[in-house]
Amino acid sequence: MSIDAYHQKYGKMLDPKEVSVTLPDGRVITFETGRIAKQARGAAVAKMGDAFVLSTVCYGEEKEGDFFPLTVEYREKAYAAGRLPGGYSKREAGRPSDEETLSARIIDRPIRPMFPENFTREVQVIVQVLSADRKFAPDVLGVSAASLSIGLSELPFEQQVAAVRVAVVDGQNIVMPTYEQMACADLDLVVAGTEDSVCMVEGGAYEVSEDTMINAILAGHEAIKLMCKAQQELVDRCAKPKMELKPQHVGEAHEKLLATVKEVVWDELNKDVHSNMVKTDFYPAMADLCAKMLEDERILAIIGKDEEQDPALVADAKAIFSDYERTAMREMILNEDVRLDGRTTTEVRPIEIELGVLPSAHGSAIFQRGETQGLVVCTLGSKADEQRYESLQGEGSKSYMLHYNFPPYCVGECKRLGMSRREIGHGHLAERSLAAVLPLPEDFPYTIRVVSEIQESNGSSSMASVCGGCLSLMDAGVPIKAPVAGVAMGLISEKGSVKEGGKIKILTDITGTEDHLGDMDFKVTGTAEGITAFQMDIKIRGITPELMREALEQARQGRLHILGKMAELGLAAPRPHVSEKAPTMIKMRIPTNKIRDVIGSGGSVIKGMQSQTGCTINIDDDGNIDIAAPSGKAAAVCRRMIEELTAEPEPGRKYKGKVKTIQPFGAFVEILPGRDGLVHISELADHRVDKVEDVVHVGDEVEVLCLGVDPKGKVKLSMKALLPPKAAPAEAPAAEAPAAEAAPEAPAEA
Repeated sequence: MSIDAYHQKYGKMLDPKEVSVTLPDGRVITFETGRIAKQARGAAVAKMGDAFVLSTVCYGEEKEGDFFPLTVEYREKAYAAGRLPGGYSKREAGRPSDEETLSARIIDRPIRPMFPENFTREVQVIVQVLSADRKFAPDVLGVSAASLSIGLSELPFEQQVAAVRVAVVDGQNIVMPTYEQMACADLDLVVAGTEDSVCMVEGGAYEVSEDTMINAILAGHEAIKLMCKAQQELVDRCAKPKMELKPQHVGEAHEKLLATVKEVVWDELNKDVHSNMVKTDFYPAMADLCAKMLEDERILAIIGKDEEQDPALVADAKAIFSDYERTAMREMILNEDVRLDGRTTTEVRPIEIELGVLPSAHGSAIFQRGETQGLVVCTLGSKADEQRYESLQGEGSKSYMLHYNFPPYCVGECKRLGMSRREIGHGHLAERSLAAVLPLPEDFPYTIRVVSEIQESNGSSSMASVCGGCLSLMDAGVPIKAPVAGVAMGLISEKGSVKEGGKIKILTDITGTEDHLGDMDFKVTGTAEGITAFQMDIKIRGITPELMREALEQARQGRLHILGKMAELGLAAPRPHVSEKAPTMIKMRIPTNKIRDVIGSGGSVIKGMQSQTGCTINIDDDGNIDIAAPSGKAAAVCRRMIEELTAEPEPGRKYKGKVKTIQPFGAFVEILPGRDGLVHISELADHRVDKVEDVVHVGDEVEVLCLGVDPKGKVKLSMKALLPPKAAPAEAPAAEAPAAEAAPEAPAEA
């Protein structure tokens, strides 16, 4: 078949369809489909500048149960930045980096709610950065590319989604900022949403106000509206026909179950919801009530008994029970202003704090809020302990990191240990929360690692990590600018949508159940002066700026309460000195031409100093040296050794040295490590010296004075100059002068 015939029958193989959006600053974002990855169920490209981000989506068979198996993968290719991957194999690693995992979560969170509730097909979205722009981060383009690829496929998708990054620099909101602008920004956030509402926000800041944050979100949403509109235009032109969804519930049996389940469980369910149970009592009570319901004759008459029991109807009955559980909790909050544990909507759970719980740790704290407990530990290290990483921008290192661990026992479960995406995401949020108050590396030359070990969990464990992390830093003596606390906010709406009106309640310090059954999870961290980090996921539409302001103000009040408790029960400020168990750190600087003298051939000199003193020494290309020592004495010894290695001879200064070699014209004496000077034979003694060996021998330790350094760097030394001056000959008294003149007469008398 000729190429023309092929085109006539199947169309062009490379036939891209595009639509573009112009941002307020004139930059253009282009969405494209139809050129590459055409065998995927949906494929789309988002382009801006030199950035080229591809998203593909494929799906599998329908799965049993109510779980939606959506997987989002995000990868940054090394060739996208004109780089080769590090390591031996020169292939991209199979496992994503932490940064790639965080980007995948940013894509996953806004697109997941756009699928129907009863949709259970396996869906895989793969987003790849194939070309990177050196000026800005490409990750947020992945949200738009993923949304468009799903919209173009047969998959049901409620609304197109887009995301942008917004930075606040000198009070100005900048949409899609450059790396340079992000580096000096007071606020750096990612906002995702649809054409009519915001659905996800996350970012970090340097103690900004609530109004600054909201204005940045609104600025970002204006760009999102344009991007969603452009996506929809391409979807209308190029999308495949959407698949038909099977009805969630069909038949008379479901209608009977709706009425019968309520008849069987509602009274007892409502009683349990009002009983102020703790999590460890409430969940078993719900499980027992559900099991009891499934054994009730009225329910068995619908779902069947024994071998005749219909698994689909059993699952339907359980789902209906869960819906009534959700309804009972929400109605109690909306109508009575009372929550499952008896708190009001603005009340924070009881807080307990213990410091210095681990004797060998540099800093440690237990932070307990309700049934959520974090054991958080701070460790201080040297520059050699910094975390190295590789990204599209190149290689770099981090001197501060926070790691979050969520072992299965903290919720009473048996599971395999391993790092999950959720743990990476929670750790990143807590890390950003504390980064804003840490001292600058030049003022505090330690590598800081904070580890949060969650020991119990019933919601807000990431916020417990922030509070406990702050306390552990202060316990270790890290001079942070101000204490930081965090609180998770929730939302309950009567109609399931703010736009539809009805009662709305904002909840402070939500539990795991309130997170699961509520409409919003909004985590906010900060100091008494402002916000340092935040993360918001909204399950309903129509969150207004006014509602966000109310939630942020309520969060501020909760944060101030927690900060007060941290000061009352823990520490109000860092300890005055770094923990005695932490290494002693010294910073010094040497001339760059002296670096090789300190390192030595094959590292022999620096290794020798480290072995002798027990210190760790790090030198950068600018001559900056970081010394991490086990004690102050060891640090002082190490510093003195480096100073001697790099010192220049000073004219007029005394030195003790060892005779290294002898020549006929003088002796060479080592006055500094690797630096000799000449004591000329005339400078060896205060009398005539015929042979150098008459005064000194090789290996002798002598004291010399530096006379000077000539233009060629040769050092002139003297031993004679340090000798005490010879006494002058005594003069005869003036009265005896005639006798001296008469001396020749002495022989005549004889």
